[in-house]
Amino acid sequence: MTIQPEEKYMQLAIEAAKTSAANGDYGHGAVIVKDGEVISTGFETLKSANDPVNGHAEIDAIRKACSLLGQPYLSGCVMYCTAEPCPMCMSAIIWAKMDAAVYAITRDDMIAEMERLKAESGGKFSWRQIAIPAEYIVKHGEPKVQLFPGFMRDVGLALFELTGK
Repeated sequence: MTIQPEEKYMQLAIEAAKTSAANGDYGHGAVIVKDGEVISTGFETLKSANDPVNGHAEIDAIRKACSLLGQPYLSGCVMYCTAEPCPMCMSAIIWAKMDAAVYAITRDDMIAEMERLKAESGGKFSWRQIAIPAEYIVKHGEPKVQLFPGFMRDVGLALFELTGK
């Protein structure tokens, strides 16, 4: 399957991220597309739902899409997310048999921003992470998922302004 990322879908993920932030969560959003149709939109609810697992926008989008389609696999689907999927979310994308993940900001972008926030807060800002990039997980997983990092990166970087607000 030849995949050409489309700005309109990333823009929907960005709007979901803004909604997540407006609800008191981190500014992350996700959208799943199949055959040119939006199947689901995922919102970050980690803080508002007190759920560090299901509260990820990508997991929310996957659960909704599987429920809507009535099946556990999402072959033919593309995940658009505002940030590089964490190891858990990237694994879920693989296990759901999705074709691709398109994301705006990379793990390196997130690390740089978190280091800036940590310095500004005098070391009080804390970010939990597992230092495994999405590319590594895809390389070692099956089925293979196409990755499109840095798509609309500048718009994604602007979402950092929502952190902590």
